[in-house]
Amino acid sequence: MIFEVEKLVSQSYSTLPEYTEIMPGVPEKYKEIGTLEDLLLINYKHSEVNKQIRGNLIRFLKKEKNPYPGIIGYDQEVIPAINRGILSGHDLLFVGQIGQAKTKLAEVISKNLLSHIPIVRGSLTNDIPTTIPERELVSLIEDKEVMHYSPKFNVSKETEEIIRNNGLDTKIDWISGKDRYRYILATPDISVKDLVGQIDAIKIAKKGVEIYNIESYSPGQLLQARHGILCIDELPVLDPRKQVALLSILQEGKFTTGSYPVFFEPDLKIIATSNPIDYTHSGKIIEPLFDRLRSHIETQYPKKIADEILIIVQEIRPINPENIILPIFILKTIALITNLARKHSDINQEKGVSVRMSVHSTEIIIAEAERVRSLLYEVKTVPRFSDIQCIHQTSKFELSELEDTNKNRMEILNKIISDSIKIISKEYMDDLNPRQFKLLKDEFQKNKQFVVSQTFVGKNNSESTNNNYENQLKNFPNLIQIIDQISKKLKKEKDEFVELLIKNGIQTNGILFAEDNNLEYMFSILELILEGLRNLDNPILDRTERDTYESTI
Repeated sequence: MIFEVEKLVSQSYSTLPEYTEIMPGVPEKYKEIGTLEDLLLINYKHSEVNKQIRGNLIRFLKKEKNPYPGIIGYDQEVIPAINRGILSGHDLLFVGQIGQAKTKLAEVISKNLLSHIPIVRGSLTNDIPTTIPERELVSLIEDKEVMHYSPKFNVSKETEEIIRNNGLDTKIDWISGKDRYRYILATPDISVKDLVGQIDAIKIAKKGVEIYNIESYSPGQLLQARHGILCIDELPVLDPRKQVALLSILQEGKFTTGSYPVFFEPDLKIIATSNPIDYTHSGKIIEPLFDRLRSHIETQYPKKIADEILIIVQEIRPINPENIILPIFILKTIALITNLARKHSDINQEKGVSVRMSVHSTEIIIAEAERVRSLLYEVKTVPRFSDIQCIHQTSKFELSELEDTNKNRMEILNKIISDSIKIISKEYMDDLNPRQFKLLKDEFQKNKQFVVSQTFVGKNNSESTNNNYENQLKNFPNLIQIIDQISKKLKKEKDEFVELLIKNGIQTNGILFAEDNNLEYMFSILELILEGLRNLDNPILDRTERDTYESTI
């Protein structure tokens, strides 16, 4: 038996793999490989992290597939820069303002570009048994005393005990890149021990081991991310002493800690993020670390409204999506509000206006439509322009030129909302001809006014003329025709948008963007048209009060 173990391990370590790889380091039938013996029989060879990420990126590029699903608007500049960094084997520093998908990029790289690896079941430090030196592995399988011929950390003492107790039957789990991703938000309370590990007093007390013995060691984030990716968010916030702890990893791929007579080689890629203000501030990132993060990549906010809308639909998390109709023009308006905020001279552009403002504002306007109408009257949840003031609670930005007070912020936001509604509503008036405008003007001169309200729904039973849209529309047959006309335009726009969502792999989770013969959707279009008519270059309507539209004459 002893000879057979030695022969098996020796042959496995010295012989080329007996399998076809489906990705770097992953056998074709890896799911059938469940024990240490299975790994040895196929002569398994581990692929290092940089080789995994590089190899998998090449595989995606050759197949002309997107390695970064869910990352939108970065095709021209950011993605090519990331690809160059990965192909070069660089650790990465993403520099950008809040809400620019910096940490999402790190997550996507982990999920899509790291291969599965075989670890000993239950291992906290992602221990791959075939990375143990040959003679040491033989001794563990045979439950003999292990002579460590190198001060290098290979596997934890817990893993060694598992192999001793189970031998060739030691259970193996194949874990994905997502499971080897670790995230640290750099805050003042992060310690060096959090990064490199520490002496564990409880282990010392329970096991009676000495302080310098490796058995007293509890791994930090660097070793818990072993064979994976460690994302350090807002790196400049770490004080210089803690940044120093990362230097040896970036330069030599190893680190030491405490009084342990061993060194650790976690085989990981570091991806860090920084705000541009901190990035350019002298001393925020210590010079040696700044230099060793070899690729610095600037991220950005979406340059196109269409990209921002795609991100909104991808990121929103409504509670009851199957009951929602989310009109395209509402999405456009919210995206434009954020876009205009990013260009406003009184808003602090160094701090930025996050895409999260668009996402959270969409979620809140859906909730407002649900609160005011859907829950009370059991109708579809369809946001309207009359709901839009609720986004005050989700529109987060700081002022630079003016005093940063709530009053000043709200005044600026209200102007941005008004401008956005004007731009979007006018866009849908292009298909109307002069004759239609004249007929509408005549209707409003005859019937005087049209009252809008958040609370008007199709199921309102009152016969009072001004108590719901359905009753009022009876006096405006030309307005009904225009609603139908704009509805057809929106249907075509919806079909094109859904195709774009599919192309980008974005799931809608049941949300609709249009629905024929739905009164709530029709009323949302009605408010779009009323705003469009009052925002024409030669307006047909005035809004004399917040909720009343009348002829300009």
